[in-house]
Amino acid sequence: MFKLAKDSAVKARTQAINQLKAVLVIADPALRERMSGLGNAELFRTCARLGPPDGGGDEDAVAQATHMTLRMLAERIEQLTGQIDELNQRLTRLVEHHAPQLLEPVGIGPDSAVTLLITMGDNPERPNSEASFAALCGVRPIEYSSGRRRTRRLNYGGDRQANAALHRIVFTRLRHDPRSQAYYERRTREGKTRREIIRCLKRYAAREVFNLVGPVSHTPAL
Repeated sequence: MFKLAKDSAVKARTQAINQLKAVLVIADPALRERMSGLGNAELFRTCARLGPPDGGGDEDAVAQATHMTLRMLAERIEQLTGQIDELNQRLTRLVEHHAPQLLEPVGIGPDSAVTLLITMGDNPERPNSEASFAALCGVRPIEYSSGRRRTRRLNYGGDRQANAALHRIVFTRLRHDPRSQAYYERRTREGKTRREIIRCLKRYAAREVFNLVGPVSHTPAL
């Protein structure tokens, strides 16, 4: 439930941010200049403090509507950010209680851990092996033959959220994990493409997660 609420809040915040920036594009040039160069956090704080504009007439009515819209969107973003932070804390506590070992490896944060736990526990065909879990996440290559040649292709099926979680884990490791960086460099020298290397790293990450958790009989209310 917490994961569902968080995903909804993240989606709503992204929409509000896009709307705020779209309003700024058509806002008065003086207001755009005032907001230019601000980072997101400062931009949202500044918009939340906007008061009634100076002036009068029809232009003032447009400016008032612009200021009010920006202020309301910024307040919505702030509220949603607070909800997301609270839900992140709750999810972290749940993972620490039910599967703390998942948070020990490099690159696996609470959000990815929760996503993978849900995938392991909420599917009718619950995985009972590393290979079946990899297939469930869409990271187990599919073998096929073309004439006398046997090869593999990407598996575009599986749980896309779990696949995305493994993708985040891999890219975090490529930035911060020396072992993953060394593996990437070695396979690059062997002639592997970036896509092939990422695919292998995602499979390894899926294997690691499965071995840390093992087959699950139930999923906590995440």
